[in-house]
Amino acid sequence: MLILCSCVASRAHGTFRVLPGEPNYVLRSPDATDTPFSEVLSRYSNVGESQGWLLHPNTELHIENAYYRQGAPKHGVANFIGTEKAVYQVRPKSLHLLSVQSGLEQRPADQPPVQELIGASRLHYRYYRYFFQIVFRQSAGVRGAVLLGASSVNELDQLASRLMTDPEAVCAGPSPHCAVFPEACTVALEIEITVNGAVRSVAWGSVLENVAMHPRKLQLLRLHDGRLMPVEVQADDPKALRLPLLPGDRIDWS
Repeated sequence: MLILCSCVASRAHGTFRVLPGEPNYVLRSPDATDTPFSEVLSRYSNVGESQGWLLHPNTELHIENAYYRQGAPKHGVANFIGTEKAVYQVRPKSLHLLSVQSGLEQRPADQPPVQELIGASRLHYRYYRYFFQIVFRQSAGVRGAVLLGASSVNELDQLASRLMTDPEAVCAGPSPHCAVFPEACTVALEIEITVNGAVRSVAWGSVLENVAMHPRKLQLLRLHDGRLMPVEVQADDPKALRLPLLPGDRIDWS
């Protein structure tokens, strides 16, 4: 998980610092570790050899599934009839369904409701990894996003490693740990932040300048070991404002 802060000088102890660098600016952590902006997201989500994104609290999954006329191919636009969208919040020990929206007059009988794509049995794990695209060779090369859930980090890492080498073995049948989304389904990660006192959801990968445009004054607080800690960043430096946002960030600006 990514950390932020500085212990370089006494005045900076207990804070994160954004520092100029080439080719990337860096974020200095409490232990004086420098993380280039380009690596902030991957380190925070602990992307290793498995490449799946480890989900943290204050993250949301936005699932939008496309629906087609009953019996028709599930691609293209000719038989497309609308979408349904479900939003899940990542909590410390579960996924919580926040909302469901449907743009269908009547859902086809051969296609499940969007909230059943994960399934109730997969909502109560402590840890989750999300994979944008996995190729299932035994299903004629079908590509789909995958969500893995497990009760421990070790179990999740083992499942993730197997998924990369033999996805059918991990996700075959009604697997209790694996949800495979249809090819016509879009799954997006969003994070919850607070901007000027109001809670907002922004896309994963958003940067500071997306929510604080040309600030005169700027204060950023970021979670570290369960505490909100200040991030030292120059409001008048456009390159510093390219700092990626993380779940739970609190920004006040004017």
